[in-house]
Amino acid sequence: MTAPIALRTLDPAEAEPRLPELAALLVDAVAHGASVNFMAGLTNAAAQGFWRGQLPGLADGTRRLIVAEAGDRIVGTAVLTLAHQPNSPHRAEVGKMLVHSAMRRQGLGRRLLAAAEAAALDASRTLLLLDTETGSPGDLLYRACGWTEVGQVPDHSYATDGGLASATIFQKTLGPHRRPGA
Repeated sequence: MTAPIALRTLDPAEAEPRLPELAALLVDAVAHGASVNFMAGLTNAAAQGFWRGQLPGLADGTRRLIVAEAGDRIVGTAVLTLAHQPNSPHRAEVGKMLVHSAMRRQGLGRRLLAAAEAAALDASRTLLLLDTETGSPGDLLYRACGWTEVGQVPDHSYATDGGLASATIFQKTLGPHRRPGA
């Protein structure tokens, strides 16, 4: 029997000892073609370095790390990054939407995205942004979850296989924007 999958937010003290596990998930995602800022051949050491770099944002509250756990194993992530600009207290970005290759096509991506949206609302963030490789499974997921395409950037970045790929920028409004102090 497969363990039920639970979603929760990791604090930095919980995240640090799990860096190897987070790194393994990132390496798996890249190895299976996920365009998440890394190229094929990503090493565990480099992936751990990426996740270690997220810890300060988790500690100061500018980032939230949402994980999906099957038993005691991390099988998915979403990172919510709150905009730091004084004129953007209503905005956040969603990134590192990762689902382990063995767990894909089971609704976990939708659940992680919904959890990121809920975390954004909890932080009073009503405008979310993200980007993904045009035509990727992520592109299809975001459209199916009600995100709106803002536009595409040709040759935005290299895909994991080394070819240039376009990116699609998406936005989602979660509720009315309120000016601070209003």
